[in-house]
Amino acid sequence: QLQLAESGGDLVQPGGSLRLSCAASGDTLGSYGIGWFRQAPGKGREAILCEMSGRTIKYINGVKGQFTISRDNAKNTVYLQMNSLKPEDTAVYFCAARVNECPGIRSTNTYWGQGTQVTVSS
Repeated sequence: QLQLAESGGDLVQPGGSLRLSCAASGDTLGSYGIGWFRQAPGKGREAILCEMSGRTIKYINGVKGQFTISRDNAKNTVYLQMNSLKPEDTAVYFCAARVNECPGIRSTNTYWGQGTQVTVSS
């Protein structure tokens, strides 16, 4: 069974950058759509980006240019590069995977990581 583990969350100043990692085990990510999501304090979970290897990179929410998603198949890992971070980007960030489709917040047959905290503050 696929397991996902996020890492890379940290405290960063406004305007800074972070790269989050989503490492997979138990299966290879080649046939999975991978999505990044976040949940800010007191708010619901929201979708950020989705990537499907060799197919289409789908932007679920309008963060194109600030956030980019990439995949390293050799490491079975997907990354979220975040630039120009703002305090409102403070949230727990999650990755999720679903076979042959972009995962949604409420989609079935979806694997989730445990999340990693990103705090943007001076």
